[in-house]
Amino acid sequence: MSIRHGLLALLERGPRYGYQLRTEFESRTGSTWPLNVGQVYTTLARLERDGLVVPAGEDEAGHALYAITDGGRSELRHWYASPVDRASPPRNELAIKLAMAVGAPDVDVRAVIQAQRVHTIKAMQDYTRLKAQALDAVTRGESAPDRDDVAWQLVLDQMIFQAEAEARWLDHCETRLARIAASSPGWGAAPPQGGSAGSPAEAQAGSQEEAQAAPAGRDGRAAGASGRTGKRR
Repeated sequence: MSIRHGLLALLERGPRYGYQLRTEFESRTGSTWPLNVGQVYTTLARLERDGLVVPAGEDEAGHALYAITDGGRSELRHWYASPVDRASPPRNELAIKLAMAVGAPDVDVRAVIQAQRVHTIKAMQDYTRLKAQALDAVTRGESAPDRDDVAWQLVLDQMIFQAEAEARWLDHCETRLARIAASSPGWGAAPPQGGSAGSPAEAQAGSQEEAQAAPAGRDGRAAGASGRTGKRR
């Protein structure tokens, strides 16, 4: 997540101070990528150095405000218009772990895959349940969707799709390793029968049933992939 551009996007709405930027950033993203105030002020200092923001005095409570410059607006427009670069994808810890496990003769790669599959599907179920709760609250009329609500739901969609893709990739890895093991001596025995956490489609169906049974509201946070709980602010 580009903290730099995220702060510029918030400052385009008007001058803000550091803690306010932190709170609005987390609200917009559903606290998926939590920030500390130190990160915010470090980023603001770099933006000021680059001529993208300037100090804008203080508010009535004495908070130091920052405002976006014309250069900052130009940088923000360029960010919105440019696709996210995939030429140098971020390092994926899971892919690195499996790559290293395959090269380690004393590691049960299938056990590594199975442990991750259980965790990934649990995360997908948590995300789906949270989305269903948010949508149900709107349907019941308990809350009207605002821009932060919609933004958070879109972030949830991305996390659901990402978890589903990861689960499918793990299935692919397990199947490919099993085929290699069956045709190439020295790659280990065939994978044990049973014990699978199920396909992503089955997990999605199960998570939908859980979501329907879950109470509506905005409390809760997916504990799966992010390992965090708490109320969305």
